Amino acid sequence: MMPPPGSGADKRLTGAFNAKTRLTSRLTSADAELVAEGVWVVQGQPGRCNVYLLEDEGGVTLFDAGARTMVRAVASAGAKLGGIRRVVLGHGHTDHRGTAPAIGVPVLCHPDEVVDAEGSGGFRYWPADLRGLPFPLRQAHRLMHRYAWDGGPVKISGTVKEGDEVSGFRVIDLPGHAPGQIGLWRESDRLALVSDCFYTLDMWGRSCAPRLPDAMFNFDTEQARESIRKLAALEPAAAWPGHAKPATGDVSSQLQRAVEA
Repeated sequence: MMPPPGSGADKRLTGAFNAKTRLTSRLTSADAELVAEGVWVVQGQPGRCNVYLLEDEGGVTLFDAGARTMVRAVASAGAKLGGIRRVVLGHGHTDHRGTAPAIGVPVLCHPDEVVDAEGSGGFRYWPADLRGLPFPLRQAHRLMHRYAWDGGPVKISGTVKEGDEVSGFRVIDLPGHAPGQIGLWRESDRLALVSDCFYTLDMWGRSCAPRLPDAMFNFDTEQARESIRKLAALEPAAAWPGHAKPATGDVSSQLQRAVEA
């Protein structure tokens, strides 16, 4: 079990993670990277979380909110691009809502994600104490969820669903990893921003080919497979996930291999 809040052990853990946060802030303070027309990405640790900044009426909309360790980098990047107007969550897990409470703008998500964005951040359907992970990884993940990824519950101002428009993109439903997970699709350049529809890193943080998210963190793994197939059928030129590197080249074939593995 994690130490009780306010206990000596909790304060020692908090101190350790505050030191890690200060280091991470220095490592992730670089400017946002332009990855497509009107689309920038800020990537931060732990977990190489991606926060997308989408050009929007003189400012930007954030798609996904990454880890709370990224607040300074995301806020700085947003200010340089005219200011952050709103946040649209790809889903409500702890490592994707992290900066949202600190940004101070309206936050939107799919209706089926409100309960997790405003609540447990996914823990309501994950195994208790993250059982199923190897012991050292389980301990590390529990600490990161609590002290590095999660900025805490966030109040949802409104909802979006498939077919809605967000900053020149069309919302697409990609449930499975989370019950109301969404992606954004832009037909003009066949660009997909897809949160955790697939991973390009393993549980230890190492880069890999596109793969199915880990079953223990999924709401419905078979539904997650169908969402990857749905994304593949769009034939994206590039698909940017919620962590690490994008899928480029023959994206559809890479995604098909991911669901067959």
